[in-house]
Amino acid sequence: MRKFLLLFLALTLMVFPQHAAAQAAGPVYIVQPGDTLSSIAARFNVTVEELIAANGTTDPNLLAAGQQLIIPGLEGVTGILNTKVINFGDSFRAISRQTQVPVALLQKLNRLVSPTELYIGASLIVPQDEGETGLTAHFTPQPGETLLEMAVRQNSDVWTLASLNALTGGWSALPGDVLYAPGGAGGQSASGLPPAFVSAEVTTLPVKQGGTAVIVVEPARQDIVLGGILVDMPLHFFPLGDGRQVALQGVHALLEPGVYPLRLDATFPDASVQSFEQNILVVSGNYLTDPDLYVPAETIDPVNTAPEQNQVVSIVSGATPQRFWQGPFTTPASLYAESTYFTSRFGSRRLYIGQGTDLKIQSFHTGVDFGGGTGLPITAPAPGVVVFTGPLTVRGNATIIDHGWGVYSGFWHQSEFKVQVGDVVEQGQIIGLVGGTGRVTGAHLHWELWVNGVQVEPLDWLNRQYP
Repeated sequence: MRKFLLLFLALTLMVFPQHAAAQAAGPVYIVQPGDTLSSIAARFNVTVEELIAANGTTDPNLLAAGQQLIIPGLEGVTGILNTKVINFGDSFRAISRQTQVPVALLQKLNRLVSPTELYIGASLIVPQDEGETGLTAHFTPQPGETLLEMAVRQNSDVWTLASLNALTGGWSALPGDVLYAPGGAGGQSASGLPPAFVSAEVTTLPVKQGGTAVIVVEPARQDIVLGGILVDMPLHFFPLGDGRQVALQGVHALLEPGVYPLRLDATFPDASVQSFEQNILVVSGNYLTDPDLYVPAETIDPVNTAPEQNQVVSIVSGATPQRFWQGPFTTPASLYAESTYFTSRFGSRRLYIGQGTDLKIQSFHTGVDFGGGTGLPITAPAPGVVVFTGPLTVRGNATIIDHGWGVYSGFWHQSEFKVQVGDVVEQGQIIGLVGGTGRVTGAHLHWELWVNGVQVEPLDWLNRQYP
């Protein structure tokens, strides 16, 4: 009987191999929105075929956000491969301390060769064992503070702090460094930023072409004046009422996807300045290309278009310190049935061809067009002050509303004005009528939104609240 059982077991293993042998072991990656098998394979330096084999997948088109995929070929790595979006002040050393994952492993998993590649908005893969959440209590050493003093302040001990933060001694923890201690979410605020900044965060990641970046900063003192740049635009900060300040900045729709500077400046009453700069990742807006448009030559002739563009830019470049709006904007076509019918989207690439000439202009659609005929009502998408009404060559009969904090709405091609400069308008108030004036192929409502001197996607402002 014993020989028979051994023979039966051997035959069973030959005919029915163990499942673990057929499916590669390895850490688990959580699929993110926009991921494909190809992009995941490239990220972890494996082939699509290896991913399919490791996960028993037969149809790569069934990939869905939140799905778990085993990643083969990562010997010694276990648990879940979480995705952390990098924000202001994040560094390899701080992330390594917080997650207790060695810097070398973070670099290997993310195929990075330099800490300078830690861009704001980039996604970092961080392994985490099941049930582990990483350290949350963090603090910053004070000038001249010893490791023993830090341990006492954190209700810990020298050996624990040295081990958790990979310190060789109290002298290796520099003032302004971010250290972690065991325990809960308590502890002194720490950000990896200069002392002038308590915290800084970009709340609209990833930043995209044609998007609105929202930068929220808490200065260490209320007499600090905040400033900075995003790409090449100066930032204007406004108080949120809770000690924090916010800057809203549009990102140009034609800006090439890539890495650009984001700098914060803190100016003290004595004129001294502390600055912090970190590169930020700008991703594609995935804009489409419209069919070629044949228009009257004078409407694309730089002799006419340049002065008009300069006039509009000069109007929308100011930043009124008062914010007139609260909550999301509403569609300016709210009073007629075509309010959800778009004849052209923001950001679409366009080639304008002058009728009867060789004149051509490559550009993009600077707003969103709503379908609708002449005479339909246009409503204010948010409260504000009317700062311009009048006829323009390209834009036709135009109205511009200042919503405050550097945010402006423009309404082009109107058949009739219902407001004048200086009027204070409420959300939903009729400000004009749809028309076909200016450079158009038919009557429609064109709504344009400017944020600190740059046109942005207006529909974003319908779908979320800024700031």
